[in-house]
Amino acid sequence: MPLLPYFAFRDYPAGLEAQLMQAVTDTVSSKRYILGAHLEGFEQEFARYLGMAAAIGVGNGYDALVIALKAVGVGPGDEVVVPAHTFVATLNAVLQVGARPVLADPDKATNNLTAASAGKYITSRTKAILPVHLYGQVCQMQELQQLAQEHNLLLIEDAAQAHGAKYKNQLAGTFGHAAAFSFYPTKNLGALGDGGAVVTNSPALADFARRYRNYGESRKYQSELIGINSRLDELQAAVLRVKLPQLDVLNAERQRLAQVYLQALQGTGDLILPVTAPDCSHVYHIFSIRTEFRDQLQAWLQQQGIATAVHYPVPVHLQPAYRFLKYKPGDFPVAEELATTSLSLPLFPGLAQTEQQAVIQCITQFFN
Repeated sequence: MPLLPYFAFRDYPAGLEAQLMQAVTDTVSSKRYILGAHLEGFEQEFARYLGMAAAIGVGNGYDALVIALKAVGVGPGDEVVVPAHTFVATLNAVLQVGARPVLADPDKATNNLTAASAGKYITSRTKAILPVHLYGQVCQMQELQQLAQEHNLLLIEDAAQAHGAKYKNQLAGTFGHAAAFSFYPTKNLGALGDGGAVVTNSPALADFARRYRNYGESRKYQSELIGINSRLDELQAAVLRVKLPQLDVLNAERQRLAQVYLQALQGTGDLILPVTAPDCSHVYHIFSIRTEFRDQLQAWLQQQGIATAVHYPVPVHLQPAYRFLKYKPGDFPVAEELATTSLSLPLFPGLAQTEQQAVIQCITQFFN
């Protein structure tokens, strides 16, 4: 067991854990677990936080992506441009609705999809662009919005890692026709299990998502479409209602910790540190550095009792599951380089100063 884990759940801010325990206890006592007052309350509060018309709580972030794509009408025969550097859920969601993911190399500095890259892959079959706000930094959305408008394309945001991040003072998840959020426990806004949400300003899309997540029912035993079972449960909604008012505080702590790393590690070895694009904010869901000596550095830190992570060690286009897409090594050089050089350092609310300094000291020793 490492002395310092890559991620740990800490009582930050102080007293939050007691509030969460009370919320769980109260919800259990209420005896209402599905489609109750907590879900309705959280949906209203999350939509209000984002400044959006509607948020629809679903079972997880992946389902949120699938439902968002289905809601806007993406389906068989369509192509969706997605970044080549992302978690497999982004591709799987596109495939789940019968469409084809078309990969585009990310920006080398920010690791995010850009309009310049996405624009190279637009064809007559392209239906949508699906940018991922990776690691907690919003994509440069103005150019992506313009690209979508020029080609009459749908814009769906994967905001699973970017709760509270902003581009030109506008929050992630509020730029497209719809967006998908994940509330996986380690996310910046995390539940105590799986959870997700679809957000949109369209009443029609919101209505579809609400019905589709609950077997397609508009009311009990009244099925208007063939839906699925993917509902954010009351326990998770209650927890998220406690954590949502603390999201900006939690993000500010992540940003403070990131600045400590950025200042202390500047000019160390061959390290490439995270870059934040103009007009973008970064909430550091992941603090990813890059080095040609990634594997050696990771092993050294492990020897010192410090755990790290790699996001993502095998690019999606080289995963066995996606061979049928006919991509090959060398097709996306930026994504392939990121896969071999990226290392994610411990960064989470509650990380102690002594712990972070130990990480910095060990990295400095490695390069010296």
